[in-house]
Amino acid sequence: MPESGPSQGQTTHGPIPTPRTEPRLPGAGTPVTRTPDIGTRGTRAQDAPAQDAPAPETRTAETRTPESGASGTRTAARTEREGRTAPAPAVPAARRAGLLVTLVLGGLTALPPLSMDMYLPALPEVTGSLGAPAATVQLTLTACLAGMALGQLVVGPMSDKWGRRRPLLIGMVVYVLATAACALAPNAALLVSFRLLQGLAGAAGIVIARAVVRDLYDGVEMARFFSTLMLISGVAPVVAPLIGGQILRVTDWRGVFHVLTVVGLLLTLVVWKWLHETLPPARRHDGGVGSALRTMRGLLADRVFTGYMLSGGFAFAALFAYISASPFVVQEIYGASPQTFSLLFGVNSVGLVAVGQINGKLLVGRVSLDKALATGLAVITLASAALLLMTGGVFGPVGLVPVAAGLFVLMSAMGLAMPNTNAQALMRTPHAAGSASALLGTCSFLVGAVASPLVGIAGEHTAVPMALVQLVCALAAVGCFLGLCRPWQRAAAPAGPPTMGR
Repeated sequence: MPESGPSQGQTTHGPIPTPRTEPRLPGAGTPVTRTPDIGTRGTRAQDAPAQDAPAPETRTAETRTPESGASGTRTAARTEREGRTAPAPAVPAARRAGLLVTLVLGGLTALPPLSMDMYLPALPEVTGSLGAPAATVQLTLTACLAGMALGQLVVGPMSDKWGRRRPLLIGMVVYVLATAACALAPNAALLVSFRLLQGLAGAAGIVIARAVVRDLYDGVEMARFFSTLMLISGVAPVVAPLIGGQILRVTDWRGVFHVLTVVGLLLTLVVWKWLHETLPPARRHDGGVGSALRTMRGLLADRVFTGYMLSGGFAFAALFAYISASPFVVQEIYGASPQTFSLLFGVNSVGLVAVGQINGKLLVGRVSLDKALATGLAVITLASAALLLMTGGVFGPVGLVPVAAGLFVLMSAMGLAMPNTNAQALMRTPHAAGSASALLGTCSFLVGAVASPLVGIAGEHTAVPMALVQLVCALAAVGCFLGLCRPWQRAAAPAGPPTMGR
């Protein structure tokens, strides 16, 4: 697991500015010295222990070519100060800090799937309890996704201006209140409204977690850390439907929201006590709404960033088509119990987590990020096509097992697509990690919110719309990756700083 130590730097042509000392994270070892960002690309010298630290090890800045899909050429010149070595206790302290930050960020990224997946087994029961059709109940998922998408557009720039901690705590408090209101909703319309508010507040955890990763890591280390987060946050979709199914044994669907309220409250307390600020005041943006909009416009003008953003968004939409439709497909069409659905959903989530770990532990650093991403998108497309053929009756009547196998392959391939799109996009935006993270999340959740009601457009007795939406989204993701990212061009280009719009 990567340590939450200082991010490794990049060098650019021209004079290096005077280093400045930033405050350390509590428990993370000695203070660090970092050169300020320059321009929109952000020149960052490798963090080194401050001169007054006891017995430090001195390293010169690393020179790294930007990782435009490749693992990058890294030339590191290290020199030790004569007769001085780093003290042994410093390493365990940094590791403890790194584990703590990883667990907290994993909890924040796990909250959205926990909020949606624990609720999934209850969808058919909500339909009967509130007297609403399935399409209306599915809007509770759409509203939550839309709220998460729009909320990120606000919270992301706020975190670049005021730091990560304050907006996150405000968002978590509102999330707890909105989730408690969902448990008391008397009708479907109010439930949809409260889910929208829940999504708006929950967006803080999603966008700020990614921004904190960008504050702490760079390059392949960032890709590895995203895979590590997937291991932690991936536990949520594994256990959430299982917990939801067990809750439904002893209470109704409202009990699911009571449990989520308690989980949100506990996570809020953990963030308040243990997640410290990672964006120093000197690196914050002073502008208001106009400045934030200009920053986002500049990010969207970067063709490659936009390509990764759209590729990740459409891949997420294929995933969410499965999340939204699978309770009805598995339980209504194939007659499985809520507990069986929860078990199948958990197995699929295990596949996603396992492939994500293969990506982070084995592929990153050995295979270019773009090659791993292309493989994931190709497998998602093939699995979606196979599901459409099976659900469309091309192979005759099929049971639950072949369909479940196709869904397992599709979910597992997300472990290659999701961390690598995030890492590749954020590597181009060191100067505005919060805004970039907001755009990535907003795109994913908006496209997912559009895909959600489409899977139920033909009713509850056919799985063809689910498979068709998945295939269309997968093809769109491949098209954006090839048409906008153009990894073959950047792999053949000379090494140099990434250029906006290149």
